[in-house]
Amino acid sequence: MRFFRHPPRDDLSLPAVLFALSDPLRLEIAKSLATQGEQNCSVFAGPSSPHHGVPKSTLTHHFKVLRDAGIISTRILGTRHINSIRRDDLDARFPGLLDAVLNAINETLPDDTPAAAA
Repeated sequence: MRFFRHPPRDDLSLPAVLFALSDPLRLEIAKSLATQGEQNCSVFAGPSSPHHGVPKSTLTHHFKVLRDAGIISTRILGTRHINSIRRDDLDARFPGLLDAVLNAINETLPDDTPAAAA
């Protein structure tokens, strides 16, 4: 069974978090997880996804960057990878940061516009 490394709360660094959120696709993934709750990776690659057509390897890379920065956690459920935002850890380490970033994306991008196209 594969296990994913998740940095402990005290090891989360502001530069790593900001770097991870600097990419439009990763920002859209974080927004989706924060607003919709935990989701399977395939939600972001399916035909109804605004990211349809993005190669699976590219999505895998983006999930790894988010996970390594401590923004998301991934658990394995059978053959599915279930992702969720680490809101408690982010809010404890950087109070208000996640909400500020998510509010900024809501102000700059309409809900029906994928960040990847921006």
